[in-house]
This record gives sequence, structure tokens and C-alpha cells, in this order.
Amino acid sequence: MTHVEVSDLTIGNDRPLTVIAGPCQLESTDHAQMIAGTMAEACMEAGAQFIFKGSFDKANRSSMSGKRGLGMDEGLKVMQSVKDTLGVPVLTDVHLPDQCATVAGVVDVLQIPAFLCRQTDLLLAAGETGAAINVKKGQFLAPWDMAGVISKLESTGNTRLMLTERGTTFGYNALVADMRALPQMAKTGYPVVMDATHSVQQPGGLGGSSGGQREFAPVMARAAVAIGVAAVFIETHEDPDSAPSDGPNMIHLAQMPALISTLMKFDRLAKENPLGL
Repeated sequence: MTHVEVSDLTIGNDRPLTVIAGPCQLESTDHAQMIAGTMAEACMEAGAQFIFKGSFDKANRSSMSGKRGLGMDEGLKVMQSVKDTLGVPVLTDVHLPDQCATVAGVVDVLQIPAFLCRQTDLLLAAGETGAAINVKKGQFLAPWDMAGVISKLESTGNTRLMLTERGTTFGYNALVADMRALPQMAKTGYPVVMDATHSVQQPGGLGGSSGGQREFAPVMARAAVAIGVAAVFIETHEDPDSAPSDGPNMIHLAQMPALISTLMKFDRLAKENPLGL
């Protein structure tokens, strides 16, 4: 079983749960620090590990009119401020090969978006940075198809890898989360992450933007953690209905401390009684 070291954290399918959480888009330094601070405190109290997540660019918006974010230069300044102020590791998405080295100079984990998970040049550029890599399984892939993605990354000598389940396309504007994918991907030995909020997304469901069923996001998180995973990925905001992207599937920040406390109870039970295939 592979453990991935991220800053002072050790992430693995047999390790205490890591919570990867933050807003969908980075909005400002103050906003990022507020959410990161709230989450860091909640995770510390519950005994969970924490990585702050924020995107500097939402490059796959449904509409040209959708807000894309702060951009790489300003976004990396925000991420550096979170690291410096709160001392927590940070994660962000990369979309182009030439972004990888620059972004890896600041963030602790590079995330490969689901739509891009088979893009060879992007995977190789990310792997060559030596940074930890979190790959979201494409909505179009079976869990065992991630073997090809892993092979591309491992070809760079990088084995600091995590694999994320975020649902599979099911007809139009709908995803389905197959919990069998979690132990199936765990057979690779790499840490497995459950994306609880994007798995309840309804892609393009609002016409010009994606919809979602945020009430089911805690259900997905609880189910996955009860199986036994390395981490859970959750987007959160103090006012999801006014968030610039993915508001319909984000969990309200005020609800996160109680949810994390509950998840850690499931995590302790799962880790004491690991599931094997």
C-alpha cells in the first residue's frame, strides 16, 4: 500500500482521513483564508488531516459568460498566503502542461481535472514536477481504466499519486456514483479520494451552468468514508447560492464541522475493520 507524503501529512487508505476542502473558485485572499481557517480548526478538533483546495481557473465552464477565476498569477499568491498564514498544505487544478512547473513551485498537490485525465502531455508535465498528483477519474472511464493514467504518471518516476472518484456520466445532465469504484481503485495501492460534491453535480443542468443536489453530498461522503478511503474532497462556501461556480452542489461552510466530526466516526470504524477485495 502506497502512502503519499504531503507537507507534514501522510495520506493512505489505511491512514486517518484527510479532508480536501475549500471553495470551487478562489475569490480573494481574505475569503480563502477565512474558509481555510474554519476548515483547519474543524479538522483539528475532529482529528482529521486537512488540505485546502481552491481553483485559480475554471477552464471548463458551461458557458463563455461563466466566471473563470483569478488567473494563475493572482491565484498562486492567494494559495501562498494560505500556506504562510495557516501552515496548511494546498491543492489546485492545472489545465495545461506549461502551468505545471510554475504551479508546483507554490502548491503541494497538483490536481488533474476529470475531463483531462487522459491527456498524456499534461500528465507527464505534472508527474515530472515531483509534486503530489491527485487525478480525478474521468466521468467517461471505468475505475480499472485508471491503470493507463497511473502508467503515464509512473513513467516520470513519480509515485506520489492519488485517485479520485467523482461520478460517471449517466444519460444527460446526470452522474451516478458507483461505490464499487473506490475499492476497485484502491487495489492499485494508491490513496483513493471520494469527491462528495462533484458526484452530485448535474453537468449543464441549468442550461448555461451546472446544477446539483447539495443535500446528497453528505450522503456520498458518509458512504465513501464508511467503506474506507484515504480522503474525501468537498467544496464548501459560506453562501453557496452566491458562489461564482458550482454553488448548487457545495456544502454550506457552517455545516462542515458537524459533518467532519461524523465522518471521523465512520473513518475510525472503517480503518479498524478494513475492506478488502
